[in-house]
Amino acid sequence: MAFFLGQAQKMKQQRFKNFDKKAFRFGFMLGFNTTDLTVYETTNAYESYGLVSVKNESQPGGQLGILTTLKLGTPVLRFRFMPSLSFQERVLSYSSLDSSNFPKGVSEERINSTCVDLPLSLIFRTKRFNNFAAYALFGGQYSIDLQSQQDASQNYIDPFIKLNRFDIHGQIGGGIDFYAPFFKFSIELKYSHGLRNSFIQDLSPVAKPIDQLYNKGWWFSIIFQS
Repeated sequence: MAFFLGQAQKMKQQRFKNFDKKAFRFGFMLGFNTTDLTVYETTNAYESYGLVSVKNESQPGGQLGILTTLKLGTPVLRFRFMPSLSFQERVLSYSSLDSSNFPKGVSEERINSTCVDLPLSLIFRTKRFNNFAAYALFGGQYSIDLQSQQDASQNYIDPFIKLNRFDIHGQIGGGIDFYAPFFKFSIELKYSHGLRNSFIQDLSPVAKPIDQLYNKGWWFSIIFQS
């Protein structure tokens, strides 16, 4: 009987006990994302361009980054800064009738981005239970698209969509912390949506039917901290 009680007590011992005592913690992040666009068409897209619809299709991507977390007086409240590099792709599908602007049927426009993301998050954590904890996060992100074509000359033979190089996002999400003997790793899921219109109207055939575009996406990350 004493043997089984000893084993049960050992299973409940906390690993990495000093993790929550330090004010600053550092780590790195690896993950993948699915990004797309919130699309607002012009009110006369059908009458003027024979366009039935413009649909967005999410595409997979990836991200990696480093992070710093600051304890705000209590282990259950933290501030996090996690600069990262993300690779994104979005697809717009144009469904149209016969017209001078679009061929009949469905055509696609692909938008690729390589972004430097600067997210700031406020994290609300549960109290630690053995070697686990859960948390919710709220925050914002400033993004710089290194692949943006906002200043490029439009090719009217093979036109492309222009998006602003800079964007601001609101973010919400949550995750689970797992404590190992010498580090902590977390599994996190968050949703991000642009707060301003990123679309640049240059009156190209693929741009005319569109009024506004907002970046959005889901981000799945695995985070290691020591």
